[in-house]
Amino acid sequence: MIIRSFTLRLTLRVAALVILTSIVALAAGGWLLDRQSIRSIEVMQRVEGAELSGLLGADPGLAPDAIRHRLENEADSDIALYFIQVRNPHGNVIYRSANLGEAFIPPAPDKRRAWNALVTGAGAVRVSEFDTGFWRIQIGSALAPVRHVLHDYVGVSALIVTGAALLSLGVGYGFSRMTLAPVRAIERTARRIGADNLSERIPVPPGRDELASLAGLLNQTFDRLETSFGQVRRFTAEASHELKTPLALVRLGAEKLRSHLAADPEAEALVADLLEETGRMGRIIESLLFIAKAESGALTLERHPQDMAAFIAAFAEDAAALADDSGLRFRVGRCDAGVAQVDGHSLRQLLLNLVSNAIAASPPGGAIALDAMRTENGWRLTVTDEGPGLPPEMLEKVFGRFVRYQPRDGDGRGHGLGLAICRSIAELHGGTIRAENRADRSGLRIVVEW
Repeated sequence: MIIRSFTLRLTLRVAALVILTSIVALAAGGWLLDRQSIRSIEVMQRVEGAELSGLLGADPGLAPDAIRHRLENEADSDIALYFIQVRNPHGNVIYRSANLGEAFIPPAPDKRRAWNALVTGAGAVRVSEFDTGFWRIQIGSALAPVRHVLHDYVGVSALIVTGAALLSLGVGYGFSRMTLAPVRAIERTARRIGADNLSERIPVPPGRDELASLAGLLNQTFDRLETSFGQVRRFTAEASHELKTPLALVRLGAEKLRSHLAADPEAEALVADLLEETGRMGRIIESLLFIAKAESGALTLERHPQDMAAFIAAFAEDAAALADDSGLRFRVGRCDAGVAQVDGHSLRQLLLNLVSNAIAASPPGGAIALDAMRTENGWRLTVTDEGPGLPPEMLEKVFGRFVRYQPRDGDGRGHGLGLAICRSIAELHGGTIRAENRADRSGLRIVVEW
């Protein structure tokens, strides 16, 4: 499973580090507790062994009854806490304490002085052996109490690890969010910066750490980007403006020339083509000027209350005529009643561009539908055709400059600025525009919302 949230990944890493550290620390504590318990047992056994060695000494003539008498009657009363066994130099057991019953403490492996042994009826026993010079005294202590302490320690450790895990998740999440708060602020600001908002900059955090350096670097990038966009927009606006006058002069000259070529049909046709191309160039220049002004903020709309039902009905008459001339059908689907604050001229231009594109993309005999619906926050207009739709990667790009539909008749008409103008008009109304393929892939739907 891939965890995409860096905050969650950082939280889990902090929690894992805390859990691992807790486990290692508690495991080390358990090991030390076990070792200290064994050492404490051995210390007490050495004290007892010294006392018993003094009672028996190195006298080889002590009879078993004498050994029993000395150990059970002359030793301190705490002897009952231990398992006592006495062997002679040949390894024979001369004495066993009553609590051993019929069991024996096994001999020391590898001549060790202290070892763990299993004693029937007593379980695990820690045994220490002491040599008096003749007798070998073996003193055993049950390990069950130590094991119980360790068992309780493990249970408490598990609770501590669980609590540490839960606490580290909460603290780690809070720490992660606090640590990444400047990064999220940078992300939010960077997302707001776009072609229509290039002046905003990322707040630079105090200090000279990596985040401050990153914010400064991004701001420098946005400075260069704003400068580049400004140069492009100024060039577009200035070039379009400067071209209007010479283009008008060319058109005027062509009009005068045509009036003198009435007797030459071929020359008159050439002039007519020239006039058509100059007209097309004029429309491109006007479109570029409109987009440049809209993007620079120099263009404002005059928005007034508009009866949408009447507006759609009036537009539908012209749209139906355009569709009919191309062998298509136009219809108005849903049309809600209500008033909207719009610039009627610009909104009509938007719809006209959308219908013109739909006509260019629709097959012969196809239908184009316009719907106008009230929404919770405003209005939604949709224009739907029955053309081939668009590849998914083109649904956003189609609103760029000079991006064109492939006309159904292949005549190459249009300049690819219609949808760019539509986007500018929608944004000037405080709205959005998007393209989406119909679910059955039988056409394209353009949705305008504001």
